[in-house]
Amino acid sequence: MAESTLMAALSLVSPFSTNYRPLSSLSPRRLVVPSSTHASYPVRSTTHRRMPLYSSSNGSSSIIEDDDDDDDDDVVLDTVDDVSFSNLPDRWDVLGLGQAMVDFSGTVDDEFLMRLGLEKGTRKVVNHEERGRVLQAMDGCSYKAAAGGSLSNTLVALARLGGHPMSGAPLNVAMAGSIGGDPLGGFYRTKLRRANVSFLSAPVKDGTTGTVIVLTTSDAQRTMLAYQGTSSYIKYDSSMESIISKTNILVIEGYLFEFPDTIKTIKKICQVARDNGALVAVTASDVTCIERHYDDFWEIMENYADIVFANSDEARTFCHFSSGESPISATRYLSHFVPLVSVTDGQQGSYIGVKGEALYIPPSPCTPVDTCGAGDAYASGILYGLLRGASDWKGMGSLAARVAATVVGQQGTRLRVQDAARLAKSFTFSVESPSRQSDVGSDQISSL
Repeated sequence: MAESTLMAALSLVSPFSTNYRPLSSLSPRRLVVPSSTHASYPVRSTTHRRMPLYSSSNGSSSIIEDDDDDDDDDVVLDTVDDVSFSNLPDRWDVLGLGQAMVDFSGTVDDEFLMRLGLEKGTRKVVNHEERGRVLQAMDGCSYKAAAGGSLSNTLVALARLGGHPMSGAPLNVAMAGSIGGDPLGGFYRTKLRRANVSFLSAPVKDGTTGTVIVLTTSDAQRTMLAYQGTSSYIKYDSSMESIISKTNILVIEGYLFEFPDTIKTIKKICQVARDNGALVAVTASDVTCIERHYDDFWEIMENYADIVFANSDEARTFCHFSSGESPISATRYLSHFVPLVSVTDGQQGSYIGVKGEALYIPPSPCTPVDTCGAGDAYASGILYGLLRGASDWKGMGSLAARVAATVVGQQGTRLRVQDAARLAKSFTFSVESPSRQSDVGSDQISSL
């Protein structure tokens, strides 16, 4: 019974389907991944470098270590990267809509925090002047920078998985959001471009790019200073509409729900995606964000979402379940409203939910080093499987678990190029070898 029920559910969301069913309220929708025209992207070699970062008023520069080892060249923040849209592909496999923020991370002592009046171990929203004061105080220090954010982690991992020649034509991956017309904005765009992720939104004239400064002391406590800048603003115009109309999967980052004006824009964008046959995916992002904007999340999920990514706490929050409720129950519940639900549960594994069924995915073995970014990596594996036409949800989930385990077993949140190539190759072999396919009717399926 469990097997026949799940197989019937999977027939509604098969990536091989060619018809797209219009939305009907609360009814499960059909997952369809349209074909795309692919462009060729190079796979870059690995180096490690240090580079000048932030010019202070006296003309000196801090030294910054690039937080991603898989780019070739130095990025100097004194200039804004030139942008050319002449060689863009006809369609995008995935377009992510989210906050574009540069992450700074460095080690400081208690005296540094006291001198700036910062309380150790707290997270604080700062204004433009406060951010400038902290960065100026860090002149001469060594610290790391990255084109940060949960969504960018997922997109970079997906682009690297999709850049392996054995896995098919390279995937076309892009991001839209808001950066300022400042050096940090140029850094963000350049870093994504070198990871084969195109940043499609034009810089906001006279705008300032959002940042998160993470100051870590010797006792491993982190003090975080967030400056939103222009990152909370999403511009919707004819250019954005044209991009979305050429997108196969649109991914909405949940953090954007924090901003009332942006929520209105998200609804417009989701409607355009729906009208043009794109799939809409939503990342939960954060429990407190869901609690503050519960109704907004559910309006998007009920009316537009085809895929939801959440961890077990976020999934329970969506369902108004207590902390003692199992993630299986939350996965089942959510999958009555959203065609495909992905719920991660840390070391316990993960679940894929389809039409009231929850398929358990065991965790992939690894020695944990840094769990930050595990959920982002897992989402990239699910998206990759969908785009590569996988029909076996167990195999797709197992790939996602392996991608997550790879990131957990390293320092940093970005999937490395060589690891992505290895994972993509193993997945290609699994898809092409019927003997390696998993039985979706196994006893690991939890039925209603």
